[in-house]
Amino acid sequence: MILRLTPVFSALPETARDVTSVHGRAESTIIDAVLWLKLGVETVGAGIIALGIISAGWLLIKALSRGQTADFTAIRLALARYLALALEFQLGADILSTAISPSWEQLGKLGTIAIIRTALNYFLSREMRDERHQTNTETPAVADRADS
Repeated sequence: MILRLTPVFSALPETARDVTSVHGRAESTIIDAVLWLKLGVETVGAGIIALGIISAGWLLIKALSRGQTADFTAIRLALARYLALALEFQLGADILSTAISPSWEQLGKLGTIAIIRTALNYFLSREMRDERHQTNTETPAVADRADS
């Protein structure tokens, strides 16, 4: 059987006969695509952080210009929302990088980063929820005082 297939294989170009070369090129192409995707996701995450800083900075400038320096909760909440979203993108980028090189070292780094970012995201979300709840419960009291 092998002897009969030898003429077929010899008629193929050299690169087509070398399966490892085709596999290697395909794998290299996929790795390159994932690395570009990872870079894009990281860029989106960094852009979200920059947008959050600009947005919070603008809110801060507006508050300071109006003399509203007593309570910056709304500004903190605005920035926290941007940071929480950016953390999700950054974690996604880390998962992509580990998907293409799953060594034990990379998996350990991903686990550590995932734990830290998840904890940060959890505490940011909890703080936003607590601040939102506190703001909602204080608002009627302020309105009641204004009516008196």
